[in-house]
Amino acid sequence: MMSDAVEKILSWYESDNPGVKTNLARMLYHGKLGGTGKLVILPVDQGFEHGPDRCFVPNPPAYDPHYHFQLAIGAGLSAFASPLGMLEAGAATFAGRIPLILKVNSANLLYPKEGPKTQAVTATVHDALRLGCSAVGLTIYPGSLKSYDMFETAREFVAEAKDVGLPTVIWSYPRGEDLTKEGETAIDIATYATQMAALLGAHIIKVKLPTSFVEAHDVEELYHKGNVPIATLTDRIKLIMKAALGGRRIVVFSGGAKADEAGIIEQAKAIKAGGGNGSIIGRNSFQRSKDDAMKLLGALVDVYRS
Repeated sequence: MMSDAVEKILSWYESDNPGVKTNLARMLYHGKLGGTGKLVILPVDQGFEHGPDRCFVPNPPAYDPHYHFQLAIGAGLSAFASPLGMLEAGAATFAGRIPLILKVNSANLLYPKEGPKTQAVTATVHDALRLGCSAVGLTIYPGSLKSYDMFETAREFVAEAKDVGLPTVIWSYPRGEDLTKEGETAIDIATYATQMAALLGAHIIKVKLPTSFVEAHDVEELYHKGNVPIATLTDRIKLIMKAALGGRRIVVFSGGAKADEAGIIEQAKAIKAGGGNGSIIGRNSFQRSKDDAMKLLGALVDVYRS
């Protein structure tokens, strides 16, 4: 039986075919948060992005792809997202037990630092269908010299995935030659990144938690003149959700580098209070022991379910 929360969310996707809505519903009804309209997703693409040793030495069992399937299933999460090889390594063993999101592009730390920020396409929509995935996911870097190329890649993936009934998750991470490090998580840049992902056709948008720093002076003046509150994380989440087509798109927030459990729980409370749809939390889960990860993920689920 469809819940009011999920029915409302699905109504936002007015142009989408039944396949896309069915796969969105699969994720929204799966796991311990099923039917609430909230999501907690496990993403494990960091082995490509940062290297396996940086990611998995803190918790060596995490070198095994099956570990991540088991963690997502055991914690009752909404979905598991990863690049092609990791999903292929467990697709048959765990078939039908957790909705899968195929990450179709990736970057790597060995790429020259002076080069423009970009990602390579590493998988296809056909791969997602072959593996029984519920969605495809890809990253864009608003602000990069390669951002226009990435937008066009996103357009092609969104269109192809929609045609075969798959929703798209866009990781929208501002990075660029003229953007300060502090600006990458600035509230005005985060809302801009959210809006760009939404306008590219993303069904689910993944962004980093925004800070109260404002990168652009003209936007800072607009905030002051319009009495736009940005002091608390809840205030900033509300502004992010406005940028997501007035709250008509699902937005989940990145967990980032490993942090203390209490801080992560407080962030989740702010996400919920601000109207966000949940968390997509990788290193903060799989770099802990399985027992500690299960405890943390259980606490996150409790926040969003309460």
